Amino acid sequence: MQFAEKADYKGVYDEAGIPLLDYHGKIGVQYNPIAIAQYGLGNYNLFRRNGDPARRQKFFLTADWLCSHLEANAHGLAVWNHHFDWEYRETLKAPWFSALAQGQGISVLVRARKESGDSRYLEAAQRALASFYKPVAEGGVAFTDDRGDLWFEEYIVSPPTHILNGFIWASWGVYDYFLATRDSSAQDLFSRAVQTLLRNLDRYDLGFWSLYELAGTRLPMVASAFYHRLHIVQLRVMHRLTRESEFARVADWWENYTRSASNRTRALLYKSAFKLCYY
Repeated sequence: MQFAEKADYKGVYDEAGIPLLDYHGKIGVQYNPIAIAQYGLGNYNLFRRNGDPARRQKFFLTADWLCSHLEANAHGLAVWNHHFDWEYRETLKAPWFSALAQGQGISVLVRARKESGDSRYLEAAQRALASFYKPVAEGGVAFTDDRGDLWFEEYIVSPPTHILNGFIWASWGVYDYFLATRDSSAQDLFSRAVQTLLRNLDRYDLGFWSLYELAGTRLPMVASAFYHRLHIVQLRVMHRLTRESEFARVADWWENYTRSASNRTRALLYKSAFKLCYY
């Protein structure tokens, strides 16, 4: 999965060249660790593709920002905080953190260590990884359900919502750390995430489209067309990483849904109704 399209972000940057997101209204212009990490990964993709030193410089600018902006949360774990309130079922009060930010930040840092040999990038990645070993109740990003399935939560809310794309991206950060270090505990953590996905993929299948999350609301949150396509790509990547045929089978099935105009219309109607009811 490439992030090259993120590398030429057209929005606001700070004076150092770090991208800022403009949420307008009360939130305004903010640093978003997820967007910053994706900007870094996009520039890394392009640097590896064409060797452009300007892309390499932007990538390391991002990696340095991530190193310097790890903050201890209330439980002493190193996280990338979002310093603005965000509405998702309930108001996430600043500062809040996310498994998605943790995973993608790690993915940037292990690549910076590989390219530079500088150990401080790996040390920062190791600090960020600690949040994956701790449950939400102890300041981490992990949740173990009643069946023993391990989830990484994009948004820390109760009850957890198990956002599919965020869980998969977060798990890739753990996998990247394993590739960089051959740390067996990170490998075990990723393996547990893989098993959780395999056991729960059918819960995301509406029979005509995929779900964005598993919040258990009376009206389910259907994925937008963008996120449905993203789910398909992510499952294909999971198949390449694990060779588990179930990922490819579900990706094919969900891709087949998109070929039906009635499925696309039905998904749009569900999505619109959900927004009216819950937002």
